[in-house]
Amino acid sequence: MSAPNKSYDPVEVETLKPEEIERMRDEALAAFAAADSLDALHEAKVAHTGPASPLALANREIGALPPHAKAEAGKRVGQARGAVNKGLAARQTELEAERDARVLVEEAVDVTLPYDRVPAGARHPLTTMMERVADVFVAMGYEVAEGPEVEAEWFNFDALNFLPDHPARQMQDTFFVRGPEGTEESGSGVVLRTHTSPVQARALLDRELPVYIVCPGRVFRTDELDATHTPVFHQIELLAVDEGLTMADLKGTLDHMVQALFGADMKTRLRPNYFPFTEPSAEMDMLCYVCKGESVGNPDRPCRTCSSEGWIELGGCGMVNPRVLTACGVDPEKYSGFAFGFGIERMLMFRHNVEDMRDMVEGDVRFTRPFGMEI
Repeated sequence: MSAPNKSYDPVEVETLKPEEIERMRDEALAAFAAADSLDALHEAKVAHTGPASPLALANREIGALPPHAKAEAGKRVGQARGAVNKGLAARQTELEAERDARVLVEEAVDVTLPYDRVPAGARHPLTTMMERVADVFVAMGYEVAEGPEVEAEWFNFDALNFLPDHPARQMQDTFFVRGPEGTEESGSGVVLRTHTSPVQARALLDRELPVYIVCPGRVFRTDELDATHTPVFHQIELLAVDEGLTMADLKGTLDHMVQALFGADMKTRLRPNYFPFTEPSAEMDMLCYVCKGESVGNPDRPCRTCSSEGWIELGGCGMVNPRVLTACGVDPEKYSGFAFGFGIERMLMFRHNVEDMRDMVEGDVRFTRPFGMEI
């Protein structure tokens, strides 16, 4: 067995010569400097620091050297590899900083822009108005009542004192769904309700007295669609039946509603009128919310809202007719009641100066969007 070769000079090993180690180091540093992206730097890293890189192969040659020669060769290779790793880390830091700066520019977000590409929606103002009016009465202790839109003619007319030969029955322009069973007539039977008053009759039949309800809903009449009429519109009615109710209670309720909706300084007045289901009956007017009556007799300050009359007609009201109470099984000698109703479209036109009722039914978002999403 031969003795170790102690005279072996590592300088003579080609891959361990100082100039070769320097060349490998410089090539690695140059490759790192030339990398213009993190992906390119990764390829250079694998080529110059991986298991098959020139410096890794040179490092393997050290193991074959005699012990006294390994130290100098290891130091030389180790310094080169350290410089390569340092250069790699420095270049990676530079490229990461460039990437982050580029991302900040390319992916910048303008926080002042709308947060959602979907346009903001809006509730229909008629829905909002009905709920707002109903809330006024719910706060007073009333309940919200509802009924079918396809209604039995008895509820729509007969129970409300519209007898078959009553002239007031001709005041309603009615959509008839079908006549009585077994006939072809369309003078009675099932109708699209012409007002929300049938809900009052149903409430008196279904509920224990006293009854305090408010009835919002959609109604139908054979009107032509124009700036002030529509065949499908919305009403809200109120019914209170209890012992000892008078017109004074009705007037106070009307004043509270108008003040809640239009301002604390608003007033109402009652003008005699006729409705089959109330007796006595009245037409309710409210003080013009624009001129507050100051335009009356004042040509220098005309008011378009009330036509300089000082008052705006809002709806009908009155004490519940005893015949209606009797038809619904209520003793008119013991109980009395009051009711009133008005159109939601009309009130919307008052509050928001809407000039054409057709704008409310055409479904144009440009009309509904300004009203927002009030709930």
